[in-house]
Amino acid sequence: MIVRERPSLYDILFAMRGSILPRIAGRLVVIAALSVGAVWLARWRPAVFAPLSATPFTLIGIALSIFMSFRNSACYERWWEGRKLWGQLIIASRSFARQTASLDAETRRQLLYSLCGFAHGLNARLRGEPDAPRVAAWSAARAWETLPNPTDAVLADIGLQCRRLADEGRIGEIHYSVLEAQLTEIGHVQGGCERIAATPLPFAYSLLLHRTAHLFCLALPFAFAGSLGWWTLLPVLLVSYTFFGLDALSDELQDPFGREPNDLPLDAMTRLIERDLRAALGEMELPPPLTAHRFVLL
Repeated sequence: MIVRERPSLYDILFAMRGSILPRIAGRLVVIAALSVGAVWLARWRPAVFAPLSATPFTLIGIALSIFMSFRNSACYERWWEGRKLWGQLIIASRSFARQTASLDAETRRQLLYSLCGFAHGLNARLRGEPDAPRVAAWSAARAWETLPNPTDAVLADIGLQCRRLADEGRIGEIHYSVLEAQLTEIGHVQGGCERIAATPLPFAYSLLLHRTAHLFCLALPFAFAGSLGWWTLLPVLLVSYTFFGLDALSDELQDPFGREPNDLPLDAMTRLIERDLRAALGEMELPPPLTAHRFVLL
């Protein structure tokens, strides 16, 4: 995730880190070259461009911008829902740690360390990385590599430990139901995150907008070359930057759990959960919080 202060005029003009420009620079170069070619062709054969008008492109551009805003809103909604789910995970983890304060030190350590393993495992799983090694680093209770979903399995183990404590009379049924409610909330977070990660936007919808935006920007120079001459470059590049930029930004936001600059900082949030749970155990040597590197927080 990009972490920057409010951009100054210098940042607006020259900032590249966090900008979508590097991703679309190649396409803008192609559009600029095509615009130059269209202007030369308009000077060589002006009669060919005389019937062309920018009015149809204006109407098409308005319709295309509306459709792209719908897609951009849908992608941002996925990004924001992912952020809310991880916020719920942070809250539920802190609540679970607080509600285990009456347990003996070793039992509490096992529960909270397993919860750390869950957070690390969910992080890895959402990013398409193996989650078993991340879980095993915090809990050696099982052979996690043999399980289809180690992240869910470690959460189930925490629930079994809580049930065992209730059966042994070390916690009451009310206390157990409170702990189970937090684990259920954490399970809902995992399910919601996996739903977002496993359900992309419909391919046909995205493909339609990709094609329409590219065809529109490729044809736009020919509509302006006859009337604007070399000034064609200015409106064509501005429109292309906007459409290509929104298109590329939507591609980043529709998968909010990746490692692109505008994705969610799962590593930083996982570290926050780890620090909170270990601090609840009274540990003093905590890992430092992750900070942004070159304005990017992972």
